[in-house]
Amino acid sequence: MLRLAIVCTHPIQYFAPVFSQLASRADLTVRVFYGWRGATEQAMDPGFGQKISWDIPLLEGYDYEFVENVAQDPGSHHFRGIDLPNLNQTLERWKPDAILIYGWCYKSHLKTMRHFHGRIPVLFRGDSTLLNESSGWRRWARRVALRWVYRYVDLALYVGTNSRKYFEAHGLRTDQLVFAPHSVDNRRFASLRHDDHQNSMTRIDVRKQLSIPHDHVLFMFVGKLEPIKNPLLLVQAFAQLDQPQTHLVFVGSGPLQQSLVEQLVPRVHFLGFQNQQALPDMYAAADLIILPSKSETWGLVLNEAMACGCAVMASDRVGAAVDLIEENHNGWICKVNDLASLIDCLKAAASKGRDGLAEMGFRSRQIIDDWTNERQVDAIAAAVAQVATIRRKRLTVDSQS
Repeated sequence: MLRLAIVCTHPIQYFAPVFSQLASRADLTVRVFYGWRGATEQAMDPGFGQKISWDIPLLEGYDYEFVENVAQDPGSHHFRGIDLPNLNQTLERWKPDAILIYGWCYKSHLKTMRHFHGRIPVLFRGDSTLLNESSGWRRWARRVALRWVYRYVDLALYVGTNSRKYFEAHGLRTDQLVFAPHSVDNRRFASLRHDDHQNSMTRIDVRKQLSIPHDHVLFMFVGKLEPIKNPLLLVQAFAQLDQPQTHLVFVGSGPLQQSLVEQLVPRVHFLGFQNQQALPDMYAAADLIILPSKSETWGLVLNEAMACGCAVMASDRVGAAVDLIEENHNGWICKVNDLASLIDCLKAAASKGRDGLAEMGFRSRQIIDDWTNERQVDAIAAAVAQVATIRRKRLTVDSQS
């Protein structure tokens, strides 16, 4: 069995099911090394503006270890927040055949990449894109710096089209790139489908809670109410839509919540922060999920919504849009920060009515069926086998010379 060490900042709701599936494989022994407890306990999330503790298991089904973090302000929100002076020694004692690192922009992650380069194969997973890349000398300087970072990577696991372009721009060759799709636990989110009796009952309950008639179209935003997600632009566009049989629901909390409420736009509703177990119910009530972000490396809310059978809309700065949205087939892509473009997309969605959007939601489910945790896990396992085989051949040659 090959031994895979995974280095990750903290337990994350999207990654835990992947780690569990990796650990269940007969060809791998897996241990995850964390530097911060995060939302396994009450932790302040600035984006939500409140303390968060996820209500799904984040530490079940796989082996893990918390490595001592000496950071004065521990967390994944800044470079020095993951400072683990004993990480490299801890990894060496565990004797992995390969190391998979999630994200480089933390002090200890970058140190580990450099330490093991040329000794133990380093796999890297990240979802960065070029969509918001600076121009001029800043672009040149960043490209030079990132080429230096990625020289310490043996294989990069790219999550989609924009992710691949990013890695290619920073010097990684085609034979160093492995597609491991960004995914969520589709089965959990698909447990409530539009044609399911339980789902229809849930939808009625949510709509009754908000006094939304059953035949009205419900647009929904799910996420942090912060500037980069652009919820204020969405409210402005909805206010100009002039479609009395449409409603806009915000699911989430954050620093812009009060400003959004103060807009006093008719038929706009607020459900506040909803934990993981409640999200499928929220999506089941919606006809269209909207992600108008100014910048989003991926946007896993689209995966979740599509698994629940929703039509989707996103700005062209959302990394997932080019892969997951087929224009006027299962959703729409609007121009970033462009009020007129967003209004046009909302009008197109409203004109479909609930039945038309339900058909688009069915197509969303078909598309997202190819973006699964199982496919991601298979890709990671294959990458580990590939680099481990190369390493063993090299060690054999070295021992014979």
